[in-house]
Amino acid sequence: MDANISAKVNEWLNGNYDQATKDEIQRLQQSSPDELADAFYRNLEFGTGGLRGIMGVGTNRMNKYTVGMATQGFANYLRKTYGDSPVKVAIAHDSRNNSRFFAETTANVFAANGIQVFLFEALRPTPELSFVIRTLQCQAGVVCTASHNPKEYNGYKAYWNDGGQLVPPHDKNVIKEVEAISSVADVKFSGGENRITLIGKDIDDAYIEMVKGLSVYPEVISKQHDLKIVYTPIHGTGIKLVPQVLAAYGFTNVTIVDEQATPDGNFPTVSYPNPEESEAMSIGLQKAKAIDADILAGTDPDADRVGIGVKNHKGEWVLMNGNQTAVLAFAYMIEARKKKGLAKPNDMVIKTIVTSEMIDQVAKKNDISCYNVLTGFKWIAELLKEKEGKENYVIGGEESFGLMVGDQVRDKDAVSAVALLCEMAAYEKEQGRSLYDKLIDLYIQYGFYLEHLISITKKGMRGQEEIAEMMQGFRNNPPATINGSAVVQLLDYQLQVGKNLKTGETWDITLPKSNVLQFILEDGTKISARPSGTEPKIKFYFSVNSTLVAKDQFDAVYAELNDRIKAVITDMKLK
Repeated sequence: MDANISAKVNEWLNGNYDQATKDEIQRLQQSSPDELADAFYRNLEFGTGGLRGIMGVGTNRMNKYTVGMATQGFANYLRKTYGDSPVKVAIAHDSRNNSRFFAETTANVFAANGIQVFLFEALRPTPELSFVIRTLQCQAGVVCTASHNPKEYNGYKAYWNDGGQLVPPHDKNVIKEVEAISSVADVKFSGGENRITLIGKDIDDAYIEMVKGLSVYPEVISKQHDLKIVYTPIHGTGIKLVPQVLAAYGFTNVTIVDEQATPDGNFPTVSYPNPEESEAMSIGLQKAKAIDADILAGTDPDADRVGIGVKNHKGEWVLMNGNQTAVLAFAYMIEARKKKGLAKPNDMVIKTIVTSEMIDQVAKKNDISCYNVLTGFKWIAELLKEKEGKENYVIGGEESFGLMVGDQVRDKDAVSAVALLCEMAAYEKEQGRSLYDKLIDLYIQYGFYLEHLISITKKGMRGQEEIAEMMQGFRNNPPATINGSAVVQLLDYQLQVGKNLKTGETWDITLPKSNVLQFILEDGTKISARPSGTEPKIKFYFSVNSTLVAKDQFDAVYAELNDRIKAVITDMKLK
C-alpha cells in the first residue's frame, strides 16, 4: 500500500476515532485492501456545492469525521464573516441511510461553535430548507442529501443567507476554511446542544401556504378537483409535503404509488432513484395506465427534481423530458398570468444555457425578459438576488428536471412544481385536451424545438485527460461544418468569448468562467459540450428546431428533427 495511504490509515487507527470505525478499518485491512486504499487515497473534496461521496470509513468517504471537518470549516467561515453577531443555521436531511445521523452531527458541530441551529425534527424536502433559511432569516443552511445518486452515496449541500447554494466569493472561501481543518482534533463535536431547536409542523404549514399562493387558476382546480393524479415519491421526502400541497390546492383524487411511498434509503424498487430514469417511473406508469389517470408525477429522494408522464396525441402514455416539462411550465406561467391580469411590465424568467431555446421564444413573443445563466440553480438564485426590487421574477428552470416557481424558495422545488403541473393538467382538461396537446400547440405557436442529451464516460486513469483533450481539440480546431451545416458561432464559456466563425468578430461572455463550449449552426442547431467537474464524464446537449404548421404534421416533423440529432451525433463521432 502507498506510504501516504498507510500513514492516513494509521492516523485513524491510533487517533481520536470511535472503536467501530477502527474495527471496520481493521476488517478492510484483512478482507478488502483495495477498498481500504480507495477509502483513504485522497480527502473527500468539499466542492463549490459541498460534499458528495460513498458512505464508509476513511478520508474519501462520507462519515461522521469528514462531515464534522466540513462543518467546522463552514462554521469558522461564518464566524469570520459575521464576527460577534448572532449566527443562525437551518439543517434538513432526506431519506438516505445515515442522513439523520449526518444532520445531527452537523447540528452538534455548529452548536458547539456558538451557532444557533434550527434542525428539522425528521426528513424534509430540500426546497423546504431553502424556504426556512429565508423565513427564519438564517445566515446559512445545510441539507444532507445525495439527491438522485445511488443508495451507497450521501452528501452535504451548503446554502447562504438568501436560501441559495453557495456562490462566489463564499463558495471558494468556505472551501479554503474546510481545507484548513487538518485534523479531526480541530472539530468541536459537542458542547452546545442547548443551541439546537427542533422545527417541523409550523414551517410545513407556512411552506404549504406559500406554495398555495403560487396557484394561478384555483377556480379551474375547483371544477377539475377530481383530476386523476398518480404520484410517486420514489422512497423519498416528497411524501412529507406533496400530497398535503395537492390537497391544499383542492385536488381530491390523488393516488400514491404504495410500493414507493415509504421513505427508504435502500431504494428497493429502483436502481437509480431519479425521475429522469424511465425505470424509476415505471411502477407509477403502470399505476397511471391501470386507473386511466390524467397525469403521473414523480420526485427524487430530496424532492427537488420532478418528472411527469401524460398521454400523447395517440393516447399512449409517455414520459416528458426536462425540456418539454420546462417549456410547458414557463409557457403556462407567462400566458396564464397574462390572461388573468396578473402579469407585470417588469416580469422576467431565468433558464440555463443548455435548456431549450424555445423558452426564449415564448418569452420574446410575450414581451418578457428571459435571462440565461450557467447550469445549476445557484446561478438562477444569484441572478434573482441581483434583480430583486428591479424586475419581477416569475419562474426559473433547467433541463435536468428542475423548476423554481416564485421567489420564496431559491433552489429547484419539485413540491411546488408538482402542484403547478397538476394545475396545468386541470386547466387543459377544462379546455378538453391534455398537456401533450398543449405542447403541440406551443410548437405550432413558437417553433418546434427538440432536444437530446448524451453522456460519455471515459474510464480509467486516462479518462479525465481524454476529456480535456477532446475539449481542447474543439477549442483549437472547431469543425467548419456539422451534418452539412456551417458552424457560424463558437461560444467558449471558459475563455468568456463568443466568436463569429464567418466574420471573425468576437464578443465578451459576461457569465462566470465555466468549461462549456457551444456550437451554433446555420440551420439553427445548437450543440453544447460540458465536462463533469467531479468524474470522467462529458455531456453533449443537442437542440434542433423547425416550424410546425399543423397538428397532423407533428409526427413527420418530430421524425425529421430526431433524425437530424442522430446525424449530428454520427458526424461528430460521438458514438
